[in-house]
Amino acid sequence: MKSEEQLVIFQLNEQQYALPIQETQEIIRMTAITQVPNTRHYVEGIINLRGSIVPVINLNKRLGLMVNEYNDATRIIVVEHEGQKVGMIVDNVLEVGRFTEDEIEPPAVAGDNVDYLKGVVKKGDRLWLLLNLTKVL
Repeated sequence: MKSEEQLVIFQLNEQQYALPIQETQEIIRMTAITQVPNTRHYVEGIINLRGSIVPVINLNKRLGLMVNEYNDATRIIVVEHEGQKVGMIVDNVLEVGRFTEDEIEPPAVAGDNVDYLKGVVKKGDRLWLLLNLTKVL
């Protein structure tokens, strides 16, 4: 039997994206963000997460997508990458999904942003774009 892995499935605009659950620390509601001057355009600022200062990026801006207004569904997914916690603003967190290795295909498109994708997970008629955190951050 193939081993299953879990993914956090979230939404940016109308598209579903995924991150391996082991790369995800926690998911929090949108909170006040302190802006930091002279940062990259996709860095929204920093938050205080239980005493730790965590930089927050807007994933829509980072991937060159249309930016939506924040609402009740907006979430910050906190990930840990190379020892640093980073918050990523997403439009909505949908579910925790499961997949097996044979459900992943390489992204079949060319372009600058394709580096950000590890692959595409096919779940029935749904497609989840699997993010490569190393490239995104």
